[in-house]
Amino acid sequence: MAERDVDLDTDADVDMGDLFDELEELEELVQTEAAREQVQETMRAAAEASRSGGSFGRVIWGYDRADLAEGVLGSLLFGVPMAVEGGTGEVGAFLAARPPLLAGTAVFTVALLVGILYVADFQDIRIHRPFLGIVPRRLLGVAAVSLLTAAILLTAWGRVDWTEPMLAMANVVVAWFPMSIGAALGDILPGS
Repeated sequence: MAERDVDLDTDADVDMGDLFDELEELEELVQTEAAREQVQETMRAAAEASRSGGSFGRVIWGYDRADLAEGVLGSLLFGVPMAVEGGTGEVGAFLAARPPLLAGTAVFTVALLVGILYVADFQDIRIHRPFLGIVPRRLLGVAAVSLLTAAILLTAWGRVDWTEPMLAMANVVVAWFPMSIGAALGDILPGS
């Protein structure tokens, strides 16, 4: 391996996002599978190194059990007030009678998740191995964990009666909206 002169400017701000951009470009350029695996291993090492700093400015890469647990916690923090608040049922009843608004609320919830996770730029979140090649695992995980937590919490606490499925689903969607925000923030703010 040849030696190279590298100018290390210690006063410059190190941007992990730029490093990941460069590594992703390199991954596309390498010719052999062994070299590609080495670049991917370097990306994993860089992600681990970025986790050792504070909560902000890290590169978030991948989605694992820790992210899922953070999402559940964030979801519960935002969801418990929704489960005990009577207004959730009132809004749910309103939306159950207006299916287009109910569907719009669900679509808006997903759009808000995309905004929090990928647009608002709280953290540098990288899409790693998307589900079915197009759906980011983090988006799917945060949406699913918050929706499931909403359904379980409202059912367990007797806030929904599944003998009236449209009303029950509407109540769950109403609770899902803030719970998804909590799940997204709970997942990305610790920076893992």
